[in-house]
Amino acid sequence: MTALDTMTTSAVPPEGQGSLSPGQLAVRRFRRHKVAVAGLVLLVLFGLAAIVLPFFLDDPNAVDPTAIRQGPGEGHLLGTDSAGRDVLARLVAGGRVSLLVGLSVAALTTTIGLVLGAVAGYFRGWVDAVLSRITDVVLSFPTLIIVIVVVAFVGPSVTALILGIGLFHWPVAFRIVRGLTLSLREQDSIQAVSGLGAGPARVLRKHVVPAVVAPLTVVATLEVAQAILLEAALSFIGLGVPPPTASWGNMLNEAQSLTILESMPWLWLPPGIAIALTVLAVNFVGDGLRDAADPRAAR
Repeated sequence: MTALDTMTTSAVPPEGQGSLSPGQLAVRRFRRHKVAVAGLVLLVLFGLAAIVLPFFLDDPNAVDPTAIRQGPGEGHLLGTDSAGRDVLARLVAGGRVSLLVGLSVAALTTTIGLVLGAVAGYFRGWVDAVLSRITDVVLSFPTLIIVIVVVAFVGPSVTALILGIGLFHWPVAFRIVRGLTLSLREQDSIQAVSGLGAGPARVLRKHVVPAVVAPLTVVATLEVAQAILLEAALSFIGLGVPPPTASWGNMLNEAQSLTILESMPWLWLPPGIAIALTVLAVNFVGDGLRDAADPRAAR
């Protein structure tokens, strides 16, 4: 085989890969990430359980004084809590609340970061300076303390949690989008489109936003995990989801005594394991999306 044949062979893409679009190649790379696929399957199962299982379980807020702190058994697969409520029903209901908070916060933070970051990176100048300084100010405040203050003034609720976390967690998305937009703005294709008369809104919508969606998706997965952990921490200290609404955090709040920790593991193990598995699965999916969005991963 000559050197020319070798170069020609090495330049040919793998079979079937030349006809695939970038999106299809990204899906293929994600599917090769076995841990990320397993995490996605686990999240889908948790989501389906949160939607479907409540139709087949008892009311998570139904109190039964005759069945207080019963261990797992027939009628109550995961036992009952200190008020006689079914732990499995509350675990499923709590999963619905935690996933709602995580997904809502991720959507809010990425939307704010996308809009402000694209505007700052495209227009630059004083617009970029003002938005960057606002970002620095937001980053200087500890999120947990700010959310506690917001909840203390507004009152504990799911909406207050989502707004409190989301309105102070967007700077990461902002910085990523701003940096990418600054780079994209100088590309010849963007300059050509602008020179042909396309306005800033059209350039941002048609050319900048599609280019930053992939890295922003990775940021969104990390925001889901952080929001779930923050919700659990706030509910654990009594400033999150208000009772009697179930959440994984306030389920753990009920298991603070040493007696419960030692002799009633069914009260704290299920929500603790659920939080750990969900956050782990979200992080695995984020790793898979990061690799799928990187063209170099094809090597």
